[in-house]
Amino acid sequence: MTTYFISRHAGAVDWAESEGFHVDARLAHFDVDIVQPGDRILGTLPINLVAEVNARGGTYFHLTLELPADARGKELTAEDMRTYGARLEGYAAQKH
Repeated sequence: MTTYFISRHAGAVDWAESEGFHVDARLAHFDVDIVQPGDRILGTLPINLVAEVNARGGTYFHLTLELPADARGKELTAEDMRTYGARLEGYAAQKH
């Protein structure tokens, strides 16, 4: 089982690890072909990729933030992310 964090932001990975999520690999870009059964994918993927992760036996956790407009587009630290209520929430999707 491998845990991937899909993000271009170092602060997001720092935050996840400080919250107890072990991250094996941080990827700036995601290729769904790497997913093996039991893998955990953390990040902000579009729904079609979430469905593909689930179809391949992986589990997806979405990074959710309550980010005000003036903080958008800025590099956030782990502390900033805590301030904005960062959390990882599990989601499952299936293509019909």
